[in-house]
Order: sequence, then C-alpha cells, then structure tokens
Amino acid sequence: MKSINISEKFKLFNEHWTPKKIGELNGQQLLLAKLKGEFIWHTHENEDELFYIMKGSLIIEFRDKTVELNEGELFIIPKGVEHKPIAKEEVHVLLFEPLAIKHTGNVISNLTVETFENI
Repeated sequence: MKSINISEKFKLFNEHWTPKKIGELNGQQLLLAKLKGEFIWHTHENEDELFYIMKGSLIIEFRDKTVELNEGELFIIPKGVEHKPIAKEEVHVLLFEPLAIKHTGNVISNLTVETFENI
C-alpha cells in the first residue's frame, strides 16, 4: 500500500489517447490519459465508462447530444451508448473501467491499446 501522486504520474508520459494504469480495485482499473484532438466513435457493449476531468475541458459527442465536461467534473457513459470524445486542447482524465475493457470498445483502430502500461 502506498499513496499515488496523480500530478506526478501525469508527468511520466506525453502520448495522447494512450491510457496508463495506476491501480486496480474490485475488478476495476484506474487509468490516466492525456487527450487531444478527436477520438473515434465507439461503444462499450458490456461496460460502463467513467471520465473524471483532472485538467481542461472534454467534449463527448453522442448521436443525439453533446456534453462538455470541465475540470473537477465526472461523467458516466452507460454500456452500449455510442460516443466520441473530443479535446480541443490537451485534457487530463482519470478513468475508472473494468479490467477487460478495450478503450476503443467495439472498434479496432490504430488507437487501440491491447494492454495498458503500468506507471
């Protein structure tokens, strides 16, 4: 058991759309990610997804609406809901997701990460 300094962990990487694992609990993983630009439309058929905005603003497009999240806010996307995150400027997020999740959901692309790096 040890404390985790999230700000220090964000300093350890620069890649966008490549989540890094900082811990696990109860079948869930805690991931940090830096986002910039547009991601892809995708769905997580079996998993909910939680975004907590640590720094910046994130837009999440849905087929029927758009949500803007700001620093200190969190948002849960229910399983099966198609979405597309967009970061006009770099955004730092903390993600809570099941261990088996693929961050591109049901879509395989050049952004798909098979195994999240532990930092």
